[in-house]
This record gives sequence, C-alpha cells and structure tokens, in this order.
Amino acid sequence: MGTSSIKTHLYVIIFGTHTKGGKLFDLCLIITILSSLLVLILESIPDMDVSWHRELRYLEYIFTALFTAEYLLRLYCSPRPMAYAKSFYGVIDLLAILPTYLSFLFPGISFMGVIRLLRVMRIFRILKLVRYLQDSNILLKSLLMARRKILIFFSTVSILVTIFGAMIYVIEGPEHGFTSIPTSIYWAIVTITTVGYGDVVPQTPLGQAVASLTMLLGYSIIAVPTGIITAELNREMNTHRQLVKCPNCSLAGHESDALYCKHCGSQLADPDKRIVPAASQHQI
Repeated sequence: MGTSSIKTHLYVIIFGTHTKGGKLFDLCLIITILSSLLVLILESIPDMDVSWHRELRYLEYIFTALFTAEYLLRLYCSPRPMAYAKSFYGVIDLLAILPTYLSFLFPGISFMGVIRLLRVMRIFRILKLVRYLQDSNILLKSLLMARRKILIFFSTVSILVTIFGAMIYVIEGPEHGFTSIPTSIYWAIVTITTVGYGDVVPQTPLGQAVASLTMLLGYSIIAVPTGIITAELNREMNTHRQLVKCPNCSLAGHESDALYCKHCGSQLADPDKRIVPAASQHQI
C-alpha cells in the first residue's frame, strides 16, 4: 500500500463518519475524551488527588500520548495540514495536550494549575463529534432558525430587568443592599429567572410588591423561548420526515431512522445511505 493510499485510508477513518472504521474511531475517541475528563475531575478533588495522585498522573500521561498521536495523525493525513492546525478544533486539540508537556518543561511554576485547566477544552471535541449526528443537526438548525426571535426575546427581557432594577434601586436604596443600579439589575435577573439566591431582598412593602410582580412576570415569560425553539424544532423534524419517502408507495412522513414504511410496510432505504440536503449538513 503506497503512502498516498495510507493517507487516504487514514483520512477516511479519522475525518469520516459514514464508514464503520470512522464510526468506531469516533466512538473510541468519545470514550477516551470522557475518560480523560473524568481523570481531570477526580484530580481536582483534594482527597482523591492525595490518595491516587500517582495513578491519576500516569493516566493523564497515557491520555496525553493518545491525543498527541491522534493530533499528529490528523496533521499527517489532512490534505491541508496548516489549515487544520489553524482551525478552531485544531487549536483546541493542541491546547488540550500542551499542559502536560509544559509541566515537564517548567515544573513547579505557580500558574501551571491554570494552564492545566486547558485540558477541559477537550470537551469541545465531543461537540465536534456530536454535530455529525443527524438529530443534533436538526436541533442546531432549529436554534439557528429561531435566533432572531430569541434575540428579540432576550432584548425584551434585558429591557425589563433594567426597568425593574432601576425601580427597586429607587424604592429600596443602598440601606437595604441595593447599592447601585447594576446590583439591582442583578437582583432583577435572579428574580425574573426564578432562581432566587436571596442575597439581596427587598424590605419595604412597595419593594416587595415590585418583587412579587417581577416573580409573576418571570413565570409568564420563562416559557417563551421554549415555545419558540419547540416550534422551530417541530418544523425542522417535519421537513426531515418528508424527505424519507417509501420506494414502494412514494408516501413520506417517516422518521429519519425508520426502517419500514408505516403505510405499506415496505423496507425503506438504509438510513446511512439516505441523501441529506446540503442545507442541513455541517461539514468539518
């Protein structure tokens, strides 16, 4: 097998998602990333770090070696290595493995703990892999289609919390903890989102009345973005159902992963071989 054939084969496995080798590689990569994040989480617990410091560190070295090999393989088989290295996920891949090597070069540096937090960025690798799932593509497109409505909703809520924050600042004042309008806006955000930390609480009857109105308003508007996203998601799912037609009766309306026609019972096309419109695909 020639060098070009090896590169092509590796490219299909590492960057592809429709072959068995590509799916197996992505599955192994997801498991490895989640395992490395689990090690990072356990290492952040003082008792666990004291008891299992050496074992956790060895595991971190193993994961770093695996991610380094994967990064180098991506550079090797990519048609444009520099383009991949400068891409968002290429930078993430590099930043995820740098902390361990920096700990070898600069042991005992005071800010090394902060640098090691870059390993958390491996979670973005999960997002890169998850976006190839068709259901996640539908959700992503639904969010993109609803972005203008969500922006309008967010702007309206921002205006409301500014108004209520200014009102409660004038009514309560610094003597009751509302020392500034930004602090009062923070209280309005916490209240209107029904979180209710309780660190700043109105004391006067008029302030409590404003707080009650803010709470009720929060319950009234909290379902608005959910309804917007749900409507767009339902529309997008219906669009995808119409794309899956039965080769026997030519009727549509099937789920994207359906194997048999719900009208005549005939076998549908293999889900992996169905053509998805370019508008709903998200390439690397």
